[in-house]
Amino acid sequence: MNDGALSEIWPGKAYPLGATYDGSGTNFAVFSEAAEKVELCLFDNGTETRVTLPEVDGFVWHGFIPNIEPGQRYGYRVYGPYDPAAGQRCNPNKLLIDPYAKAIDGTFEWNQSLFGYNFGDPDSRNDDDSAASMPKSVVINPFFDWGVDRPPGHEYADTVIYEAHVKGLTQTHPDIPEQARGTYSGVAHPVIIEHLKSLGVNAIELMPVHHFVNDSTLIEKGLSNYWGYNTIGFLAPDAKYSSSPNPGGQVQEFKAMVRALHEADIEVILDVVYNHTAEGNHLGPTLSMRGIDNTAYYRLVDNDKRYYLDYTGTGNSLNVGHPHSLQLIMDSLRYWVTEMHVDGFRFDLAATLAREFYDVDRLSAFFELVQQDPTVSQVKLIAEPWDVGPGGYQVGNFPPQWTEWNGKYRDTVRDYWRGEPATLDEFAYRLTGSADLYEHTGRRPVASINFVTAHDGFTLRDLVSYNEKHNDANKEGNRDGESHNRSWNCGVEGPTDDPEIKALRSRQQRNFIATLLLSQGVPMIVHGDELGRTQQGNNNVYCQDNELSWIDWAQADTDLIEFTRAVSALRTAHPVFRRRRYFSGKPVGRRGDGGQPDIAWFAPDGSQMTEDDWESSFAKSIAVYLNGLGIPDLDVRGQRVTDDSFVLCFNAHYEPIEFSLPPKEFGPAWVPVIYTADTTTAGEAKPLTAGATVAVDARAVLVLQASQ
Repeated sequence: MNDGALSEIWPGKAYPLGATYDGSGTNFAVFSEAAEKVELCLFDNGTETRVTLPEVDGFVWHGFIPNIEPGQRYGYRVYGPYDPAAGQRCNPNKLLIDPYAKAIDGTFEWNQSLFGYNFGDPDSRNDDDSAASMPKSVVINPFFDWGVDRPPGHEYADTVIYEAHVKGLTQTHPDIPEQARGTYSGVAHPVIIEHLKSLGVNAIELMPVHHFVNDSTLIEKGLSNYWGYNTIGFLAPDAKYSSSPNPGGQVQEFKAMVRALHEADIEVILDVVYNHTAEGNHLGPTLSMRGIDNTAYYRLVDNDKRYYLDYTGTGNSLNVGHPHSLQLIMDSLRYWVTEMHVDGFRFDLAATLAREFYDVDRLSAFFELVQQDPTVSQVKLIAEPWDVGPGGYQVGNFPPQWTEWNGKYRDTVRDYWRGEPATLDEFAYRLTGSADLYEHTGRRPVASINFVTAHDGFTLRDLVSYNEKHNDANKEGNRDGESHNRSWNCGVEGPTDDPEIKALRSRQQRNFIATLLLSQGVPMIVHGDELGRTQQGNNNVYCQDNELSWIDWAQADTDLIEFTRAVSALRTAHPVFRRRRYFSGKPVGRRGDGGQPDIAWFAPDGSQMTEDDWESSFAKSIAVYLNGLGIPDLDVRGQRVTDDSFVLCFNAHYEPIEFSLPPKEFGPAWVPVIYTADTTTAGEAKPLTAGATVAVDARAVLVLQASQ
């Protein structure tokens, strides 16, 4: 249609970007330095009405249309140069999603029209109109009754994170109404909240909920992009997780979920993917930013701008060196905090965001902007500190206000429990907050987000049940995913009816959970690990939106759930397990109250560890004393934090080990409270006197508390 189809359009404002409804109409604004003209396309009942945006200020094209209300579906067509060799890919025949869309409606119908070139000839130009095959951006209602909502504001040291997938967490739960399963409202259901609370979880980290694209290559295989690391809308909660049938209804549903979780004192952290988009490399589709301003939004190869720099393994990398790309990221982060009330972010492949030019630079413009931003700097910021580019493994190298997924914690703890040699020294560092990684930048133990498993890899149960990956269902010839396991599967691959093997695997799961929850730093549990979730040996279920990846609540291991609850409750009750400062060091510590060090390490014979003990490649057993009276922390009122003392005995040997408890100057008596080899006796045993010997079974943890 022509521009005259609408009665009037006013100049409007250049900011805020996106579609902004104010009660009387909607302002539309989109950035493009490459554009020569921008058409706003409005869709109603299958009819498209085009109107040229009348104003441009600072390369922002904008206009205000009265009476345009929430629910209106729209997109853009950008007129400008098409010269791939120069990095320009404008084509008005391709309908484009607004990068600032706050909701997206519909699905992609994969065909030639979505691509800017003809299949088989990447240097050609395709002018098929894509509108009929594209989802549409949606004007949303920004108003919501938050009531008395306020952020829980948990200190990092007191936080237990639960990594979860919206659908995988809720899809099979029998107590959630069928229409709410797999949705934001399912996550907010009381039965899920009650489960999280029972585990001591006070922060849920949701895998990507930014609107993402189901790849055509996966759809052709009968698969789908289940994980969602393929973003196309940085401000839009994905409609696939909404129970609302109305365009834009996902926004209200997401806000209601956050409000319900906050009422239960649970924070909401989003796993966000700002390092790349779903448009892929030069062979990818033209869906949004590529057709709006390709050179501004993407990093291109300097000497041939047809091609994209790829530090993510997904085809492209967002151009964080461009001010408008940076603005998009920062505007998105602020929007999720101020309008959607989320409490923090976990940044996927965060090293990519640090690449100012080619090298990783932790003082890049992105981190400088975050640090000075009065909103974003105040929420939880978690980095996945690596990408696939050169020098991309950056554990320990992020700025002081950031925390990090500690990949070295994962690898060390796995190696220790499978009996790898020469791991005691590093195991001690990981158990006590990884001072070797974070202290030099002024950070504290909470900089370490500790995890043994994550969405990417084996589940906890599969970690102790398989030596090899079993990814055939992904239809990639079992070539995808990590090629090796770093655990011990009791010598049998996969499911077994052998009661001894099953018992050993259960114990090994308890060992990992006890180690994780009693380490200094911030523990992260992966959804379903606490109830024995299996993926049948598949360690890369990114494309499996089915029973393989969902939690099977009907098969929950209730004993493992109860064990997890008990260990988490111990952590919550005792600040000695969640110190805000490092222990004074290894092998000796500063003197605490009563003249004892705040930490001490013992060999099984009761002698304090020597350098020879630490350097032994054969030692697999160690005890550690934690002085509850020696905690250097102060509470918010400046009062000294004190606690009971504990002794933790770790035995990764394949045989039982006799441990001699510390002499009585460390404590007169000790009561077993957690024992991974026999959960029925923990807490019921009689006190053991100082210096007494106690047998710790093969591959087991014994936790003893100072007797009162």
